[in-house]
Amino acid sequence: MQAKWLCWLPLLWLAGCAGPQRGEAPGQQGRYAQQEDAYPVDVPRLDHVQDATVTDEPYSRAGNRDYELGGQFYRVIKEPKGFVQEGYASWYGTKFHGYKTSNGEIYDMYAMSGAHKRLPLPSFVRVTNLDNGRQVVVRVNDRGPFHEGRIIDLSYAAAYKLDMLKKGTAHVRLEVVTPPQKETVLAPIKAQNPIFVQVAASSDPGRADAAGKRLAALVGSGYQVVQEQGLYKVQLGPAADELKAEALIEALKRQGVGRPFKVYVEPQGQTGVNIP
Repeated sequence: MQAKWLCWLPLLWLAGCAGPQRGEAPGQQGRYAQQEDAYPVDVPRLDHVQDATVTDEPYSRAGNRDYELGGQFYRVIKEPKGFVQEGYASWYGTKFHGYKTSNGEIYDMYAMSGAHKRLPLPSFVRVTNLDNGRQVVVRVNDRGPFHEGRIIDLSYAAAYKLDMLKKGTAHVRLEVVTPPQKETVLAPIKAQNPIFVQVAASSDPGRADAAGKRLAALVGSGYQVVQEQGLYKVQLGPAADELKAEALIEALKRQGVGRPFKVYVEPQGQTGVNIP
């Protein structure tokens, strides 16, 4: 909400504290048909309502500028990934239902949405009620709450799912949720020569061969021992392509083999099971 306060009063009502409401300047009261916020008259069951779907949508043109309110300057977070915050949540209902939010959308108290002072609009936030462990994911499309000690205003539906309607507030943790990044699938790069992964070298051919057998068995690979300049080099493989060679290197590192590296050589007396 652009600028609003919500204070809890008993008998299932939320009373608006003194101060300008969402989208209003001082002296411009009366935008909303209701003077006080409240539950819907016929309180529905909302167990079927699903969390907001996290999508990679662009930020809105409206509601994302830094702003000042009541002498307080608010800087909108440009990169919210990894953002975590703990504090108290409140909720807003029928008074604001059907009116514009800070990014120009229409507030629907039955949707999974929320208001935050600094997150870009829209953002997706996982809200955990630390009093009971319940969680929801909401889409932040509004500004607020401008009430000391509160970090997010939740829609009626989100508050229902967190079981915080009667109390009016809840101790919560916020975690920004971002859509999974699309992975770039690389086509296998065929090497001009067969690819082996060199893992050891020894001046003793027997020790080199024993090391080759042991390491090849650990990772399900073939191996060969190549003699060069008085050394017997242990090489596992061959790998079918660059990606499989990298996978073989990672498998060896997990087995505690230090610094394996790729070599491009012809097979020479290979023994063992080939990498598929």
